[in-house]
Order: sequence, then C-alpha cells, then structure tokens
Amino acid sequence: MAAGTPVGPQVRGLLRRAVQLVPTPTGTPFTFAYTLLLLLTSLYMEFGDPDTVRTLIEGSSTDVQHLSRTPVLVLLASALWIAGGISSPWAVGFVFVLTALERRVGGLRTVGVFLLGHVVATLVTEVPVGVSVMAGQLPDSSLHRLDYGISFGLMASVGALAGLLSPLLRWPLLGVMAVLLTQDLLDMADPLASWGHPTALLVGVACWPVLRRADRRRAGRADEPSAVADGQMGSYVP
Repeated sequence: MAAGTPVGPQVRGLLRRAVQLVPTPTGTPFTFAYTLLLLLTSLYMEFGDPDTVRTLIEGSSTDVQHLSRTPVLVLLASALWIAGGISSPWAVGFVFVLTALERRVGGLRTVGVFLLGHVVATLVTEVPVGVSVMAGQLPDSSLHRLDYGISFGLMASVGALAGLLSPLLRWPLLGVMAVLLTQDLLDMADPLASWGHPTALLVGVACWPVLRRADRRRAGRADEPSAVADGQMGSYVP
C-alpha cells in the first residue's frame, strides 16, 4: 500500500496541469467564450451555404476599402474567422496560447494584447497598400484584397506570453518563431501576412513591462492567503 499511495496525488497533479492548458468558463472566461465563438463560425464556414459564407468573409475583410469606410466594424468582424478553419494550426495555437496568457495576466489584458496586435499589424500591412495604389504602384484591385483571421492577434499573444515564461522556455519559443517567420518572409507566399506576423509578435514583446507587473501583482495576491495563514499560525507560537 505504501508504494501505491503517491499515485493519487500524482494523478490529481496531472489532471490539474491538464486543466490549466485548456480554457474554462471560470478560469479563462474570455478565451473560453472566444473559442466557442470561433468554433461556431468555423463550423458555419465548413457546412454553411458557400455563397453566404463567401459574402460574410468578404464583408469581414480588412482590406483598404473596408478600413477606409468602417474600420472598427471590419477589424472586429475579421477576428471572428479562422483562416484555414478549426483544424488549422492557428486554431490549436489560439487555444493553448491565449489560455496560458489569460491565466497569467487576466482577461482584460489578454483582450488588450490580442486587439493591439490585430489592429497594429493590420494597419502596418494595409496602409502601405493604400498609399501604393494612390501612387500608381499597385492596381486598384489591391484595395479589395481578402484579409481576415486571428493570426495577427495570436502572434501578439505569443510574443506577450514569451515574456512571462522562464528564460529556459522564452528564448527557444522566440527562436522557433523567428525561424518560422523568417522562412515565411523568404517564401513570400502572402507578402502582407508575412510582414504582419513579425510586426504582431513585436507588439506582444513590447507589452512585456506592463504584463510582467500585472503577473507579479496577481502572483502576490495568490500568495496572500498563505502568507496571512503563516502569520496567524506564528502568533500562536509561545
């Protein structure tokens, strides 16, 4: 029996760690709700009427024309879809990265990082297109380029999360991302996205000072009950 007694705590510890990797309604409400929303839109993209799906996605595109007319609406609408669907690497990365980030800094800051990366990277990639069209360097069709998805916000979240990890995890993560993004730039399969992703990653890195302070405050509050308990116990020591 003695040899088997640690199994219970070990199993509970593994289950606890597993739960920490996925969003929950109470622990990570933003990521949980957003994941459900993306699941619904991805299922509709897969099984809905193709003409309606195409119309919705085109209406959600953050191209120059839409950004010049309804910037707030289209920036929010474009983040309701996953390019490639629910089975894409973006979907898997979204669940784990945003869950981890929200558990460290809370829902509001996670929303802030995601939206900041999404907005900044979109503007950095689309504004030059508009300028180039006005200068006659690109055709007018470039104003209607299809652009949607969560990838910019996700990349900003990856950059932000890296700053909260230990150096042993932080630098390998950033190294892998640098290799992938460099390869993407060399391939230039999608020039705007290729430049937008490293921009979004740097936006997340720029958030490190603010997020680290928030992470320390949350960690301090989590330690307060145990610290108080220790103090109360100490008061009874003769």
